[in-house]
Amino acid sequence: MIIGVDTGGTFTDFVYKQGHTWGVYKVLSTPSNPAEAVLNGLNYLAHGKKKQIIHGSTVATNAILERNGAKTALITNQGFEDIIEIGRQNRTRLYDLCFEKAPHIIPSDLRFGLAGRILQTGEELLPLDIQKVEDVGRRLKDRDVESVAVCFLFSYVNPCHEQKIKELLAPLGLELSLSHEILAEFREFERTSTTVINAYVSPKTKRYIGHLIKNLGPKDSLGIMQSNGGSISAETAMNESVRTILSGPAGGAVGAYEIGKMAGYSKLISFDMGGTSTDVSLIDGNLSLAFETTISGYPVKVPMIDIHTVGAGGGSIATLDEGGALKVGPESAGADPGPICYGQGDNITVTDANLYLGRLIPEHFLGGGMTLKEKRLALYFENMAQKVGLSPRELAQGILDVADTAMERAMRVISVERGYDPREFMLFSFGGAGGMHAAFLARLLNIPKVLLPPNPGILSALGMLMADVIKDYSLTIMKKQENVTAKLLSQRFEEIERKGHKDLRVEGIPHSGMRFEKYLDMRYHGQSYEIMVPFDESYVARFHALHERTYGYRNPDKAVEIVNIRLRARGGPEKPQLQKQEKMGKAPASEAFLGDKPVVFDQRRMRTKIMARDKLKSGNRIHGPAILVEYSSTIVIPPFAGAYVDEYGNIVMEIM
Repeated sequence: MIIGVDTGGTFTDFVYKQGHTWGVYKVLSTPSNPAEAVLNGLNYLAHGKKKQIIHGSTVATNAILERNGAKTALITNQGFEDIIEIGRQNRTRLYDLCFEKAPHIIPSDLRFGLAGRILQTGEELLPLDIQKVEDVGRRLKDRDVESVAVCFLFSYVNPCHEQKIKELLAPLGLELSLSHEILAEFREFERTSTTVINAYVSPKTKRYIGHLIKNLGPKDSLGIMQSNGGSISAETAMNESVRTILSGPAGGAVGAYEIGKMAGYSKLISFDMGGTSTDVSLIDGNLSLAFETTISGYPVKVPMIDIHTVGAGGGSIATLDEGGALKVGPESAGADPGPICYGQGDNITVTDANLYLGRLIPEHFLGGGMTLKEKRLALYFENMAQKVGLSPRELAQGILDVADTAMERAMRVISVERGYDPREFMLFSFGGAGGMHAAFLARLLNIPKVLLPPNPGILSALGMLMADVIKDYSLTIMKKQENVTAKLLSQRFEEIERKGHKDLRVEGIPHSGMRFEKYLDMRYHGQSYEIMVPFDESYVARFHALHERTYGYRNPDKAVEIVNIRLRARGGPEKPQLQKQEKMGKAPASEAFLGDKPVVFDQRRMRTKIMARDKLKSGNRIHGPAILVEYSSTIVIPPFAGAYVDEYGNIVMEIM
């Protein structure tokens, strides 16, 4: 059995395939121990069966956000111990006169500087102080340090000092993260920060993955989704945990890209609204990658799908701020205690507001497997409405409007603020709560169409099964255009490509299934940042063209520098294919209609059709207002929209 698993804040989602049969399953997450929900679901679906599992884990992300990773130390060059705290000159809160930096995850007394220096040429200027290394080792053990980040200047050119540290400290049994293995690039601050984050999250990730492996069968295999949109083996993920920080959202973006491509759409804004947060990404013919991002204030310089996240989801809690204004999120009710309508919670959430306005159907939630407690809502809404001076109905609508505004702002960040016109894109909506908000967001952004795939609530788990195995490599070479040729660059790529072949074989990819993509990070001499350019014989001309498209100008008389070379080693597993359906008439079959009920739109109650999505056929058309129910999600088609079912079973909503 092949299984994709995505752990979310509220639900843990499963997509599975056995033979030619596909199925989906959802269970409430177990925040105190996420592995519990994963193992419960796996046992329910495939007890005793051989399993191939791809898992998107939030363990590394949560360790950073909650600051509960391993007790970590840093070993670096003498005089550079505080580089992680000094950082760059950027001020994220420019007008906050009382701003104070949060304490760094590695306190100053756990940062150790050693004598020893490698030059930028790779030559050893000063040998490593071996005696001091042994002294540091004793101090690490005395202070119960679990994990150590090792980052020396120019180790990406010559890693001999980092390798010596590994050799000397290995008997202590500490987790060691070496910067030349995590990120072989220049810029000491970002390289050190990335290595530190890897060291901080790796022990916790290793325990989590190890616990899963221990409870799987001897013939089961476990792969972990990476932030770059590819999967890696569990063993690799335990050592390079920094690459899994956005693994869940990355699975959703991959699923949106693959299904959009099958259905014939190449320009998408993916919108993944889950229980705790919303993730958005822009896809213009291909998945967009970011090579540096910030997690909880810490730079992380590994390839990631370019995803923007806001704290607005179905479980986001509505509160009143100090001035009495309505606020939604980022705090979430999660799975425990959950929204009020789940039966345990006491805080109004976005899910509760949708139910109060009639946009959720209690008896069809999770395919009828979980009945919502609608009667619990009245008292809570009345009490809060009285405080804010609104009617309960106005309060519910206000909660949804505030949440929609936060999500609209996130979509503008990845589109309008980067020069893209949302009207040229299709909104690809998924996640358990996405279908209830997609039409309203499309109207706010003037997006003409919305696509909702089958089982949108579990698309991230499906995306993990669609992902290639991907290994990313980079190396700083810092060469001027006149000092290098395409032939010399090809030779440098060959060195990394050999490692890519070896690593993909370890991941189980045959030689015939391997693909290698080559890129250069290039800039004009004197610039501080680079553009990633596909490598071929015309790489200089391509750089000038890309620079003009990005910044509006080119300067062909200016000297060009090649800063880094990058290689993506990719191996593709068999991917699930959508089956085309025979086109039927425009009118849905009678069994698709489950009745109707009053639903509030624009403060007015309107009779609204309730329909079973699984009874709709290709070619069927639905006129709003209507609500489509299915196992993993609920889709709201408001009065200003209509929809049809395409040949792949996707719902395509048209905004009037």
